Amino acid sequence: MPNINIRTNVAVTDPQSDAIREFLGKAITILPGKTEEYLMVSILPQAKMYFKGSDAPCAMIEVQLLGSAGAEYYEKMTSALCGGLSRLLGIKPDRIYTKYEEYKYWGCNGRNF
Repeated sequence: MPNINIRTNVAVTDPQSDAIREFLGKAITILPGKTEEYLMVSILPQAKMYFKGSDAPCAMIEVQLLGSAGAEYYEKMTSALCGGLSRLLGIKPDRIYTKYEEYKYWGCNGRNF
């Protein structure tokens, strides 16, 4: 039941999108009980974004999930996400924000989990 949104001001090619999807499918397992089976990913490239007063490459990663994972898992996930996005898109880790949102209710296929 996780969802990961990536918004960035850099162009993202189809091969890069595929690599990001594959990377996130593995990275999501850092969070207890989460797998690629229910992972939804959206990648929004070439957004008009400024960070630290500059339009240099940057990104915002939003991770939404049913329940909670705990600070130690979010710390590991942030490290993995920043490192992976830096490697795959060339964005410096200090220009990537990561945000976590926990939800009590989450539905799919006409029912809630």
